[in-house]
Amino acid sequence: MSGRQTVLGAVRGALAGVPASESPDEVPLPRGRRADHAGPDIIGLFTERAAEYRATVVRVTAAEAADAVGRALARTGARSVVVPPGLPDELLPEGPWSRLEDTPPLTVAQLDAADAVITTVTTAIAVTGTVTLDHGPGQGRRVLTLLPDQHVCVVRADQIAPDVPEALSLLDPYRPLTLISGPSATSDIELDRVEGVHGPRILDIVVIADG
Repeated sequence: MSGRQTVLGAVRGALAGVPASESPDEVPLPRGRRADHAGPDIIGLFTERAAEYRATVVRVTAAEAADAVGRALARTGARSVVVPPGLPDELLPEGPWSRLEDTPPLTVAQLDAADAVITTVTTAIAVTGTVTLDHGPGQGRRVLTLLPDQHVCVVRADQIAPDVPEALSLLDPYRPLTLISGPSATSDIELDRVEGVHGPRILDIVVIADG
């Protein structure tokens, strides 16, 4: 039996008890919200899941955020850092790195030569360890988070949604959205993992969780 026959057979079996007179338009879709399975500690779950994707995650207070960003940059030896418009000054650490403002827009060559980029996020998803950018203030153009080798994301605890439906409800579908789960990676046919092919090779997430 072919795969096609198997699938069609399963469909026929599922429809066996449906009256011939019934139309799909007559059956209302279930709208009830399913139970939340994120658990009470969504910050802890987010940090755990993001780390499973090989992101480096630290949890700090607001007063410690800039130092945490600085440690992330120092760990990789970054010397040039892209700063998108609207990034809060209190998130920028002191250090030996040069600050590349994207105003006027940096060229592709300048971004490709940059070591790192620092951004905020729009929201994050606890159960998937995902951060989401809509490229508003503090996040910059999409290309800023594709070419530098390291991406440092700063996430406030109140931006972490427990699950995907809650996160999507916070997003504007008309904005350009980028969902990031761990460093960029791909595998060839022999499953050899290569990081940094389609985006940053290194992802650092700083979670600001006061209290």
